[in-house]
Order: sequence, then C-alpha cells, then structure tokens
Amino acid sequence: MSGVFDIAFVGGGIAALSAAYFLRGRRSVIILESEEALGYHATGRSAAEFAFRFHTPLAGKLAALSFPFLDQPPDGFCDGPLLAPRGILLVAYAEKQARLAEVQASEGGALESLTPEQALGRAPILNPEGLAGALFDPECWDIDVEQLFQGYQRGVRTNVGEVRTRSALLAAKRQAGLWHLETRTGKVMARTVVNASGAWADETAGLCGQAPLGLMPLRRTAITVSPPEGVVLAGLPEIEDIDEDWYMKPDAGKLLVSPADEHLSPPCDARPEEIDVAWAMHHVHEATILRPERPDHAWAGLRTFAPDRAPIVGQRQTDDGFFWLAGQGGFGIQTSPALGLLAASILARDPVPEDFAEFGTGAAKLSPNRFPLAPDHSG
Repeated sequence: MSGVFDIAFVGGGIAALSAAYFLRGRRSVIILESEEALGYHATGRSAAEFAFRFHTPLAGKLAALSFPFLDQPPDGFCDGPLLAPRGILLVAYAEKQARLAEVQASEGGALESLTPEQALGRAPILNPEGLAGALFDPECWDIDVEQLFQGYQRGVRTNVGEVRTRSALLAAKRQAGLWHLETRTGKVMARTVVNASGAWADETAGLCGQAPLGLMPLRRTAITVSPPEGVVLAGLPEIEDIDEDWYMKPDAGKLLVSPADEHLSPPCDARPEEIDVAWAMHHVHEATILRPERPDHAWAGLRTFAPDRAPIVGQRQTDDGFFWLAGQGGFGIQTSPALGLLAASILARDPVPEDFAEFGTGAAKLSPNRFPLAPDHSG
C-alpha cells in the first residue's frame, strides 16, 4: 500500500497492534516500528499474567472488559486457548501476619484464607519457617502472549494494514491536514498519527511538536532459576508476597522470579542491574526451599506509566490529528482487547462501546485532556 494512510501508528507493540486489529479495515493503517521485530520491548518481556485483582480499580475494570475476548477469542484468531488457569497465592511471613486480614477485608472476603499447612500443600517449594498463612485467588491465568500478539498481527495484515520494521520516526510535520513523517525507511503521509511508542511516547510527541505528558518508564527485573532434579513446578500457582514486594511463577519448567522493582529509566533497551538480580535471588532463598547458586537468565523491561498510572487513550482538544495510546504500564497485554477496542472506536469515530460507560472507564477518564497543558504550549 502506498499514498496517504488514514492512520500511522508509531510503535509496533501490543498497544498499536490491538488497536489496528479492532479497526478491522475501516481505516487504512501503517505501523512503524523502530526495531527489527514487532513487540521487541515491553510486549516481549511480559510476565504473561492475567488477573482481575491487585491492580488499580481502573485496571481491574479494563481487565474485566478484556476477559471475554481472551477467554473465547474469535474463530481463527489463534490455534489454541489464550488463557491457562494458574491462580495466585499471596503469602505472608511472621512480620506481615496482620496483612492477611487487611488484604482479605479489602477484597471483600473474596479470597480463600489458608493456614501455613494449606499454603504448603498448594506450593510445596515455600519455606515453612515463619510462614504465617496465605490467601488464594483462583482468578488468575497465564496468557499465551505470543498467540495473542500473532493473532492481532494476522488480523492487521488481513485487513490490508502495512507493517514496517526498522522504521524509526526521525521527524514529523503537519501541513494541510496531513502528517509528513520521515522514517529510516522513507517518507510516510498520514491523516492521523497514533503515538503508541511505549517508553518513547513523550519523545515521539516532541518530534510531532506536541507537549509531553510526563510519562514515567519504570524498569522491572526478572530472572529464571532451575529447580533441583525431581522438583516439578508446572502445577504451582503464582506466588506473591502479600505486599507485592516480589512474585514468582512457573515458566517453561523453570521458576520466574521478580523483585517487583520500579526504577525510573530513560527510554532504552532495558538491561538488568546486578543489585536487582541479587534481590531476586534473595527472595528465592528466603521464600522457598530452593537453593540455586545463580540465575539461568536475567532480563529487564520498561513498564511506562502516566503520572496518575491510568492509560492514555485519545486526542487532545488542541492537537490536530495526534492521538495518544500510551501509559499502559504493567497491564497493557491483559487489557489490550479493551484498550484496543476503545482506541479503534474513537479513531473510527464510532460510539464508545456501552460497556466502557457501564464500568466507569469511558473515553473521558482515559483522555489526555485530563492533564493540563504546559503554559507555553501553542497547540
């Protein structure tokens, strides 16, 4: 496809792909990804978890809106289930025993309360010393991120959307109602630019002459360790500290562990810091009976948040043809059906789906207009 596109997505992660998928060919689309492969940054480094609880209330509502699609994807979207039951076990050791009742109360008694013995029955790898008890939430699933992402991609390509990798945005100018975009693979013209560039979203805004929104890329670290011979991890629930100070879950025969760290970072190809890897190993040794000497693998990713930690979906009243789809933080994959549908509805000038109003997550609540413009911004 050539000529003028209706929409140019800057960024090739799950935010862009899901929105382009739900447009379903109603607009001509091009996706511009700076890396050699789509989904290289945050999408490809996800913990692949779906849960209704333990997010902000807004993120939980977006997850609820997304669940039907993930639980029963459309015919032909994927080759197998997108969700696999996992469950979350929230554990508390002696000094945090009081937190069990507090969290149970905050969730309206919806979580199953477990004695230390019952918790060890669910997760025999736990360190029994000082274990005060646990709460169990069955409503947690593993997401097959690769199948989900590939399903979105197939839908985009089927609807004659164009995808260009290694196409970093270099410059942008709007003239006579059209965006003229300079990329590493040539010029692109589009009526609307969708800023879906993750950690780089404020930089992309600057290239397009728009005011930044103060997005915060926060680095998070994860490692995998191998269990001793004879220890099978596959049936374990996700295990999480009662205050979410760390979490661990089975991952392809190994144990994925994160210290749940959040370190402000410039936009970059994130790499793990030694201190955060050390903390992850510390949690393995403190909370389990496993004693690995070193991690098998360590990595880091950037989870990018708006100042109020809610996603940003929409166009500023003062911005002509510049659309924000950013700030999805650590829940972009599991809420991609909801946020993708919402973005596509706005971009196609369709009514916002009724479910969004019902759940209190309509376009206004997620709009960039909730942030004040800088005084010197000229529009």
